[in-house]
Order: sequence, then C-alpha cells, then structure tokens
Amino acid sequence: MVFGLFSKEKALKRAMDKTVNKHAQSADRWAAMEKLRNDGSEDALFALCRRFSFNYDKTIEDEQEKQWVYETLTAKGTDAVEPLRRYMKQADSVAYPLRVLENISDTDAALQVIDDLLSDEEPGYTRTPQKRIQIIEWLGEWKNGTDDQVAERVLPYLGDFDENVRFATIEAIDEHPVDAAAEKLVAALLREEEESKRVRIRIAEVLAAHSMDLAGRKSEVSELFDGDLENFKLQNNKLTKK
Repeated sequence: MVFGLFSKEKALKRAMDKTVNKHAQSADRWAAMEKLRNDGSEDALFALCRRFSFNYDKTIEDEQEKQWVYETLTAKGTDAVEPLRRYMKQADSVAYPLRVLENISDTDAALQVIDDLLSDEEPGYTRTPQKRIQIIEWLGEWKNGTDDQVAERVLPYLGDFDENVRFATIEAIDEHPVDAAAEKLVAALLREEEESKRVRIRIAEVLAAHSMDLAGRKSEVSELFDGDLENFKLQNNKLTKK
C-alpha cells in the first residue's frame, strides 16, 4: 500500500516536471497535463498553472496547450482559485490566469486574490512591470467590480515609475470613472516628474470625456495649454478639446 502511494507520488512528480519542460515533445506534455487534470489536487492544478510560464517554440501548439490549460482550470471552478493565487504570486506574467480567475470567482473572491497580488506590487520602481500592467488592465476591463472597487485599487499607480503602468492606470480609470479620481488625475497631470506627453494628453482626454472638475487648479492646468495640452481649453472649470 505504501509502495503504491509512493509510486503514485513519483508518477505525479514526473507529470509535473514534464508539464513545464519546454524541450519535451508536445505529445508528452499533453499526456502529463492530462494526468494533472485527472489528479485534480491543489498541487497538480498549481503545476498546470505553471504551463503558462513559458512559450513553446512551435507557436500554434503553444497556444493550443495554454488554451487547454485555461479551459481545464476554468472547468475545475473554485478548486482552481488557490492554485491560481499561488502561481500568480510568483509569476511575472498573469494574463492567462487572470482570465481563469474571472471565470471561476465571485467579486469578493476575485478581489481577495487581486489585493494579495497588489500587496507585492506597490507603486514605484520594478524591474518587470509587465505583471503590474496586466493586473491594472484586467481591472480596467473587469465587469464584475464596481467603479469604486476598481478605482481605489488602480489610482495609486498614477505615480508609478513606469510610464506604461501610468498609462494603463489612466485607461482603467477611463473605464471606471469616479468623482474621487478627478483630484488624483489633476495632480498626476501637474506632477513635475511627469515627462511623458502621451500620459499628460491621455489624462486630459479622460478629464474632458467625463467632465471632471479641475478642483480649483485650473490656472495651473492652463499653463500647459502652450505645451502638451495645446489642443485643450477651459470651459466652466473643466477641460474640453478645442
């Protein structure tokens, strides 16, 4: 009995190793992934998540394998939430897992995972901003959360070190505009450290599109009309395009 259990654990470990071996034959990886699916334990599903971590050199087969893992994890429902969280905590790219999370979690459960991920992604310098951008983009496109729930999580990243993180944040706010965002957007627009023209213009576009009040800082904003915001003007204490 003990020998049988030990043998099963060894077989599962081999399947886990083969699933993340990018040099293995695709047919061998398929067989390994199916073993993990059939086992269904947290560790097995965590190993399945790890298939998202690399690109196979044959693009079509790579996409097929990842799509299969995506569908398999989705079919596991809430059993896959904790394996997904574990994987995303250590991963540099989380686009696929976030899609799964959206399919299998209610709003509260999804936000718990997102908050856990963001606790490791405080605004500031990071060598790999991709993960941060993917989370913010996912929140921007997320339909199950309220505007307030999304905005409070993304607004701190208006001052992030990375330009693409800041831009993704503005896009998310555009999808989830709240009154509280206006003051933060204006402050970001006027931030002395902001050197990106496209970021400033996008902030101005969002302020104008949602008729957000300039919070008493219209004179400071108007100083940008001779530079980055040459295509904007003031109207009733709000920005509008010329």
